[in-house]
Amino acid sequence: MIERLCIIGVGLIGGSLARALRVAGFCKEVVGSGRNPDHLQQAADLGVIDRYDTDPARAVAGADMVVVAVPLGAMESVFSAIRSHLADHTVLTDAGSAKGSVIEAVQRAFGSLPDFFVPGHPIAGTEQSGVSASFPELYRDRRVILTPAESTDAEATARVRAMWEAAGAYVTEMTAVHHDAVLAATSHLPHVLAYTLVDSLARLSDRDEVFEYAAGGFRDFTRIASSDPVMWRDICLANGDAIELLIDRFIEDLQVLKGVVHAHDGEKLLEIFTSAKQARDRYIKK
Repeated sequence: MIERLCIIGVGLIGGSLARALRVAGFCKEVVGSGRNPDHLQQAADLGVIDRYDTDPARAVAGADMVVVAVPLGAMESVFSAIRSHLADHTVLTDAGSAKGSVIEAVQRAFGSLPDFFVPGHPIAGTEQSGVSASFPELYRDRRVILTPAESTDAEATARVRAMWEAAGAYVTEMTAVHHDAVLAATSHLPHVLAYTLVDSLARLSDRDEVFEYAAGGFRDFTRIASSDPVMWRDICLANGDAIELLIDRFIEDLQVLKGVVHAHDGEKLLEIFTSAKQARDRYIKK
């Protein structure tokens, strides 16, 4: 049971966590914080939080769990603001998509990596953003990855695990380096491809007709290009090395496919497409 939860960044991710914990009866009080008082008031009106403070230092006072769910580029400033205002029993965690950059931000803000900080990343979301898009089922049967360091307190990790499990998630652990490599492949690269495809088509001379006749496949493939651009800019900057390696590999694969199409090699096309279909079918079945 969390007595007082402070969520800094009450949007889709933070708001959905608060809603889920309320439904589960796992949290007595939720305090929100962020830069925009209108957004925080909306969260209060929706019953997502009990009260709020735009000053994160005041918001974290007395909290036994603090979740930082702001864009990666804003992490360090938040950690610096709350550094001297956390209670002795407070556990600090985050919801950032690139763990290496978050850990570095914490180290710069605190001077070292605190043993009460547990890096985390919920593998869940939609293309929508803001607290109005939050809902309590977002994490149900979804994965949350924790990347505690060797120095991280085991009890702190257990408390963060219990919080996410109460929200309905499956919690796993791995190193931050491994997390960033895996997420670059499964999340970051697909978003980059979706954004790039839509931007490329939008610059065609007949773009209006292209989008007018786009079918369901285009809508499904590019759905994630409606995600928050600021968030994804920060992710690309934070995990750029891993993303760049995958972009290079994807370019190589596209060049191979381009050569196969140019050669009118139907047999090779069928082999590539069949292999891809089987891989995706195994993923969906699993």
